[in-house]
Amino acid sequence: MKTNFLNRDTPLILAPMDDVTDIPFRRICRQLGADIVMTEFTSCEALIRGIPKSLARIRIQPDEHPVGIQLFGSRVESMEKAVDIASQLQPDFIDINCGCWARNHAQRGEGAALLKDLPLLERIVAAVVKTSPVPVTVKTRLGWDQNSIVILDVARIVEQAGAQALTIHCRTRNQAYKGAADWQWLAKVKATISIPVIGNGDVQTPVDVRAMLDLGCDGVMIGREAIINPWIFKMSRHYLETGEESAPPSPGERFQICLQHLNLAEQYKSPRWGTVHLRKHFIGYIRGFPEAAHIRSSLFKINDLGILRETLLAYQDHYLRVV
Repeated sequence: MKTNFLNRDTPLILAPMDDVTDIPFRRICRQLGADIVMTEFTSCEALIRGIPKSLARIRIQPDEHPVGIQLFGSRVESMEKAVDIASQLQPDFIDINCGCWARNHAQRGEGAALLKDLPLLERIVAAVVKTSPVPVTVKTRLGWDQNSIVILDVARIVEQAGAQALTIHCRTRNQAYKGAADWQWLAKVKATISIPVIGNGDVQTPVDVRAMLDLGCDGVMIGREAIINPWIFKMSRHYLETGEESAPPSPGERFQICLQHLNLAEQYKSPRWGTVHLRKHFIGYIRGFPEAAHIRSSLFKINDLGILRETLLAYQDHYLRVV
């Protein structure tokens, strides 16, 4: 069974990431080949209290579709109310976060903490499916730790509760991002359930994308690599369709997208927050440039988008002559 938001046989999906997958970055990734994008993961408790920052995290622009809103929480009633709010923004699907490893969330029973309480996980998924007017998906991890790998049980629960796809980050909660993701579980889950299975974790190259799909995945979700290399979607699609690796983006392309990202940040962010948001992306945009460390250091000191633009244009004018 395919869900109506999986718009390709092998979709490439931008993972939901806190303080990363806002409107500017989602639009950049869509432009660079992401088939589906997702909002930052957002607290259902904050949403139902009407906290403006939380509402801003799930804003969607008309040209972003297909796009999903990811919610997290530990109370069934709150999740139901949050879904009512989120669905009014007309996402293509609602995703339930059952994998966030951060201590502050886990201590409240949210995110990956649900892997220690599968009956609650089941009640939350079933309630969200019943409440949501759009398809519901789940993103999770293998288990809480290496001694409690519960992904096969979770997969069965998710499918039986009515979710229409399952994304698996192939690490445990205790691993966070340490160690290698254990992709062997993807094939096992795929053999266990009939809904689409989306792989996630340690996807860094187009070859990785191909390898994950060869394990039987219906799609691939890319997170941290996209922060420093949003071209990963375009490069992966080229590799899937031709079997050949494409050349990395030129310095001119990198500057162009960086400036475009800045323009979007200026449009959707405050001047101060726009510059802060861009900092995490500079390492990718100027990767391989002469004096890249010096450039990054100087850009990190700027707190005004206008000055940042002038500085980038000056670097562009200089460095495109020497690279």
